[in-house]
Amino acid sequence: MAGPGNLYKKITFPTPPDCPDLLIITPCMLFGLTKFKQINSIYLNLLIIEDEPELSRNIHSYLLQNMHNCETVPDFYTAKARLEQSEYDCIILDITLPGGNGLDLLRQLKKDRKMGSVLIISAKDSLDDKLAGLGLGADDYLTKPFHLAELAARVTALIRRRSFDGNNTILLGKLTIDIMDKSAKTENVSVNLTRKEYELLLYFVSNKDRVITKESIADHLWADHGQLADTYDFIYTHIRNLRKKLVEAGCPDYIRSVYGMGYKFSIA
Repeated sequence: MAGPGNLYKKITFPTPPDCPDLLIITPCMLFGLTKFKQINSIYLNLLIIEDEPELSRNIHSYLLQNMHNCETVPDFYTAKARLEQSEYDCIILDITLPGGNGLDLLRQLKKDRKMGSVLIISAKDSLDDKLAGLGLGADDYLTKPFHLAELAARVTALIRRRSFDGNNTILLGKLTIDIMDKSAKTENVSVNLTRKEYELLLYFVSNKDRVITKESIADHLWADHGQLADTYDFIYTHIRNLRKKLVEAGCPDYIRSVYGMGYKFSIA
């Protein structure tokens, strides 16, 4: 077991032979890695608010390995601006920040009714600090130093609890999705999905019966989509391929186009 001095040590991960440069690529570049199928957790859009550069880099690298889209900000005012501009599935929030207190950001998040989960990370281990953070609406509290694997597990648990009622298996009509195995099947037929197709399916399922726009899909799955193309053809292609694979496996076409608005996943 790693000692306290190794908790924040950068970790080197084994990578598949067809993706030798996985750890140094950007989220934008991940768009083209259709051969990479191993996903270690639910795909999330994360914001890391942490002023310690080494810790921020290590968290970012570890969660990126888990196929999360991660953004990092180092101070109160940059974080405040980012939170006003964008929505996140989960926010990893340090309390002590240059320019202000992380708890004030948490207050603003709840005032604005932002729906993302909040995990506080802090060197403050007092009961009062924990109660203050949880009382303001944080979903979890992790005291520094911590193992990066524990942080990742808590992030995954938060989004699973919020989106899927804590279940590892999702049953929707003839479709079954196993979150832990990162697999989908229709009755007894496995659906062979690429990484992006699986992420897209999970995003549709987590927004079941809601209309989601192509802009929302791009923002959630391709944070740097503006650099990929001047149109949304890449989204249309992925949706078309996903629908085709599900139907060929015997699943009804649950993904429906909503003219002029976007798409809706519905089993009704």
